[in-house]
Amino acid sequence: MKHLRILFALALLIPTFLIHAQEDESANEEDNTLRGQFEELERKSGNYRANGIRYEVIKLSDLYETKNNIFDSIETANKTIKDLSATITANDAEIEDLNNKLQETTNKLNAVTEEKDSISFFGAMVSKGTYNFILWSIIFGLLLLLLFFIYRFRNSNFLTQQAKSALADLEEEYQNHRRRALEREQKISRQLQDELNKQKK
Repeated sequence: MKHLRILFALALLIPTFLIHAQEDESANEEDNTLRGQFEELERKSGNYRANGIRYEVIKLSDLYETKNNIFDSIETANKTIKDLSATITANDAEIEDLNNKLQETTNKLNAVTEEKDSISFFGAMVSKGTYNFILWSIIFGLLLLLLFFIYRFRNSNFLTQQAKSALADLEEEYQNHRRRALEREQKISRQLQDELNKQKK
């Protein structure tokens, strides 16, 4: 019977120990967020009624502790915001600097590319396409001039040959005319001589 009493007493005490152990565990797993602290403050607060009005009673030390925690959290948040703002400002300045360097590099690259794609022509930088157009225009113009001079030379040569041929014909005709004139003159001289001879007889 004595054992039965001990067992009965243990059976009554075990749930009490379990509840107390759970409370200790929940106390150890305390939520340190502001929401958790307010919930803890509400849980610890008591209430009473006076003159039909319900009052909540909060321990001042808990209220001061929660207030200090709130101000600490706000101060930490403000410091974090300030640090992040400074980081953002520094990052913006670095991004601006990098953008300027990128623009400068792009400009240099464009200048080098333009210089690579350009040729100096009479002291002026012109693109390769323009240079090729000018060069082929000059070659085509010189070719046209060459063809024009060949045409003029052949035409002049043809005219010269015609003039020489005409001169040769003219000289031959002149020689024939001269020979005929000489023959006529000789014939007339003979006739005159014959007439003179006849008159002397």
